[in-house]
Amino acid sequence: MKKFIYIAASLFLTITMQAQDRPQPKAGPSPTININKPQSFTLKNGLKVLVVENHKLPRVSYTLTLDNAPYAEGNKKGVADILSSMIGNGTKKTKKDAFNEEIDFLGANINFWDSGASANGLSRYSKRLLELMAEGSLNPIFVQEEFEKEKAKLIEGLKAEEKSVSAIARRVENVLTFGKDHYKGEFTSEETLKNVTLNDVTINYNTYFVPSNAYLVVVGDVKFKDVKKEVEKLFGSWRKATAPQLTYSDPKDVQYSQINFIDASNAVQSEIALVNLSSLKMTDKEYFATILANQILGGGGEGRLFLNLREKNAWTYGAYSSIGSGKYINKFRSGSSVRNSVTDSAVVEVFNELKKMRNELVSAEDLRNAKAKYVGNFVMQIEKPSTIAGYALSKQTQGLPDDFYENYIKNINAVTAEDIKNAANKYFLADKTRVVIVGKAADVLPGLEAMSKKEKMPIFYFDKYGNPTEKPEVKKAIPAGVTTETVLNNYINAIGGEKAVKSVKTLAVYSKGSVQGTELELVVKTAPKKLGIEMKAMGMVMSKQVVNEKEAYAITQGQRQDFTGEELEDLKAEATTFKELALLTNKEIVLTGIENINGADAYVIKNGKSTLYYDVKSGFKVAEAKEMEQAGQKMTQTTYYQDYKDVKGIKFPYKTIMNVGIEIELITTEVKINEGVTDADFK
Repeated sequence: MKKFIYIAASLFLTITMQAQDRPQPKAGPSPTININKPQSFTLKNGLKVLVVENHKLPRVSYTLTLDNAPYAEGNKKGVADILSSMIGNGTKKTKKDAFNEEIDFLGANINFWDSGASANGLSRYSKRLLELMAEGSLNPIFVQEEFEKEKAKLIEGLKAEEKSVSAIARRVENVLTFGKDHYKGEFTSEETLKNVTLNDVTINYNTYFVPSNAYLVVVGDVKFKDVKKEVEKLFGSWRKATAPQLTYSDPKDVQYSQINFIDASNAVQSEIALVNLSSLKMTDKEYFATILANQILGGGGEGRLFLNLREKNAWTYGAYSSIGSGKYINKFRSGSSVRNSVTDSAVVEVFNELKKMRNELVSAEDLRNAKAKYVGNFVMQIEKPSTIAGYALSKQTQGLPDDFYENYIKNINAVTAEDIKNAANKYFLADKTRVVIVGKAADVLPGLEAMSKKEKMPIFYFDKYGNPTEKPEVKKAIPAGVTTETVLNNYINAIGGEKAVKSVKTLAVYSKGSVQGTELELVVKTAPKKLGIEMKAMGMVMSKQVVNEKEAYAITQGQRQDFTGEELEDLKAEATTFKELALLTNKEIVLTGIENINGADAYVIKNGKSTLYYDVKSGFKVAEAKEMEQAGQKMTQTTYYQDYKDVKGIKFPYKTIMNVGIEIELITTEVKINEGVTDADFK
């Protein structure tokens, strides 16, 4: 399959390069932008209504937005999340099932959340869509049973993300950037959710779901006078009230660039982010130069970060930057997920690109391409009713001039290379940057410490909730008398002993799991010098791998790949029931130290491109990491083994978690020893 992918990729690359070699056509004149002006009115309760008639298609969309000031929830963080999941689940007039069934019958989409609602569908049902949206928004019903269900779902979701490196990275990045007490820095936890009551949800709704700062934007095949009549009838009785206008002190950038490191022992790659605060507003004179600067730096596959970290160095699948803008404090960040071994190098290269943006004028080609990207997207998006609704709302909530979007292309095209440099110096900080890294300390820290010393950039350590902590102990000393042989023998004894293990001639292990909602079935069969693996998705065979004494091959979606050379030898080494028996006689394996694996110490044994981890206390194998290469990118696949259970005197892990960027959890359903395996399984 790899050969097939490589050939297809090469063909695509050749065609792309040929296309790039052709002379680019000269840009034509900028298109004239005509954006329908909304007609508006305001109800006595404060609800502002914007109506844009668009009769091109027989559709209509309604968007209700509550433009309230943001607020922190403190030790009850999660109230708004629960409200978002409860609102729209039935009303005081209509039960949940009946409400949802009517929406489905109309072929419409109606959604609700803590600060608004939306509905869209055919304009022939415009009146009923608005009625349903108003009913769900203004007459929700909050009952204890639904509250408990939604809270339980959120807690379960948090547990599922507990060891997710990307989830930890997002959480700690915001905690450190904004502070735990800031509305952008606080996070939902199981503890804060347990503090939330149904009464808290009701109070939140009554306090914040109010019309004084609310906007209803209507776009589509409707008539203004009809909309006005319906809105006055449906929303006129909405109780007049104003949400609290809480204020918060803006957080500050760090005084000097520094590394904030969070140890995640299960990380197969490092999550890195270079962050500083941003107060950019859409009304600022540097706005257009800043968004273009961000586009050039890391706005996509043509951005400098992507071209450097992925295309040039092959350290990652992608590297990007983003800058927030609006009425409230935000952030500028540059980030990527990179291999552990190149974490320090990736940080240096991101800094280099930031400094280049600040110190050098961008090329005419880079500037031209960035402008073309923004103008092209703007022209394409402007045809969508949802875009028009968003523009109408932004003018109101961001205080934009009436001709902001009509002059959008002109303002983009007016930006110069000097403007880009000035914007980068103002918003892309180089000497007050917080570098947040979540990675495996054993793999990452040695390189980071060397880089820290060279760049005079101190390292501070935090736990996965953003609390300061001590430097993690990277590798503990191996106790006297412990060798690769003793570690392997301890494992063999822990699972049943040498005699029992050697009595196993064949194994058949059946497991089930899911990934992104797709059900998986895995069958692994082994015999001396033989291996057969079959993976099914939704009951259909998606891949098969076979190793026998003569050959090794894989079939993926009908495409066969035969393995030769080093790959063949590696696969043959895996073709055995218990490879530890063979490792006992392998003089090339090395016991390198003790590392933390999921909160417990484990002995580390290097075996070529594989690293094996054995729990210090139990002796069980708890993980195995393999260095792999796919589509030109090097990566590490780590598999965790848990929940050992006895089968005929031998213990097997009944939970297997494969981490390949996403986690795939497989639960063993059956283990067959010396049965269920035939020679046909390896042909």
